[in-house]
Amino acid sequence: MMAAFPRFYPILDTGAAARAGLDLAKSAEALLDAGIGILQLRHKDHFDRKMFETAQEVAAACREAGALFVINDRADMAVLLDAALHIGQDDLPAPESRALIGTGRVLGLSTHNEAQLLASNDEPVDYIAIGPLFRTGSKRNPDAVVGVEELARLRPLTGRPVVAIGGINRENFGSVLQAGADSIAVIGDLFAPGGTLKSLRERAEEWMRLTNE
Repeated sequence: MMAAFPRFYPILDTGAAARAGLDLAKSAEALLDAGIGILQLRHKDHFDRKMFETAQEVAAACREAGALFVINDRADMAVLLDAALHIGQDDLPAPESRALIGTGRVLGLSTHNEAQLLASNDEPVDYIAIGPLFRTGSKRNPDAVVGVEELARLRPLTGRPVVAIGGINRENFGSVLQAGADSIAVIGDLFAPGGTLKSLRERAEEWMRLTNE
C-alpha cells in the first residue's frame, strides 16, 4: 500500500477522452506532466490489441513519472501491465482478484452503500471508493447518488483510505473533503468538450493545488 494516498485521483476514461477528441496516451502524458501521483485507466469496451498497446504506453509513462498506474475492472490486464487494480461490485470478487494480482499490488474496491462498505472491511483490498457522490454522466448505469451527508456518516465505518467519486467538480469538492474523503476521483471535470492537451494539463495542475491546500 502507498505510504500516503494521493488526494487527487484522476481517471483516464477512454470514452471521455474520445468525446473530448484527445489521444489517450498523450492525455496520460499531459496528466503526468501536472505531477499526479496516481492514474487509473478505465476502459469499459473490448480490450483489443490496439487498446492493450496503448495501455502499455500509459503504464510505461506512469512508471517513468513515478505515479501509481491502476487498471479498472480487469485483473488479467493488471497482471500483464504490472499495474494496480480497481474493481467494482460486479467484477471478479476481491479474494479472487487478489489471488491473481498477488500481495504486492494495490487493490481498490468500489462501494455504493453501507452494506457494501461494511462488507469491504473483510475483503483483501487496500482502499475503497464511495459514490456516486453527485449525479454523473460518466457511467452508463449509475448507482443511486450517495450524497455528502451519507459519505460523512459512512466514513467512520472503515479504516481504509476512502476515494470519493461521481460528479465531483471544483465547486463541490470542498464539501466532499470536509465529509471525510481522503481522495477525490475526477473524470468529467478534466475532459471538457473542446478541451486540449494543454487545458487538460492545466486543469490537473489546478486540481493538484486545490486538493493539497
